[in-house]
Formats: sequence, C-alpha cells, structure tokens
Amino acid sequence: MSPELVGYITTFVLAAFVGIEVISKVPTILHTPLMSGSNAIHGIIFVGALSVTSASHGTVQLWLGLLAVVLATINVVGGFVVTDRMLEMFKPRRPAEEKR
Repeated sequence: MSPELVGYITTFVLAAFVGIEVISKVPTILHTPLMSGSNAIHGIIFVGALSVTSASHGTVQLWLGLLAVVLATINVVGGFVVTDRMLEMFKPRRPAEEKR
C-alpha cells in the first residue's frame, strides 16, 4: 500500500468519526438549518463530480464519475425534499385543515 493511499484512508476514517460526533450532538431545533447547509455542500460535491467526470481518461473512471454524479444528485434532491417537509411543520394551519 502506498503512503498516499494510507493518508487518504486515514483522512476518510477521521472525517467519518468527526461527522458522526458533530451530527449526534445537534439539537432537534437546528436540524432544518443543518440540512440546508448540507444541501449547499452536496451541491458543491455535485459540481466537483461533474468536473472530475469530464476529465476522465478511461471507462472505469467514467463509470465511477457517473456514479458520483448520480449519488450527489440523489443527495441534493433528497435533502431539499426533507428540508421542505420539515419546513411544512412550521407553517400555520388553515382553518379548514384544523376541522379534519
């Protein structure tokens, strides 16, 4: 194993642990702003996946880039759907809906 690969794996594992610790400490009231921020980050990831895919030099790189673009798209769309549903909870109800 090359030292670069070991560094990449170490960075990935440390980022996963830090992410889990940070997310688990977020209070419920902050989930909506956190989701909005993560949508912005996933949008940046989508642009990065597109740029890496456009510079691919082989079939395997092209398919991995396509997979990255698809997964980033799913993250962005899913994040906005969840954010929209969470924001619906804070809208006032109309009188007709309260009678049901």
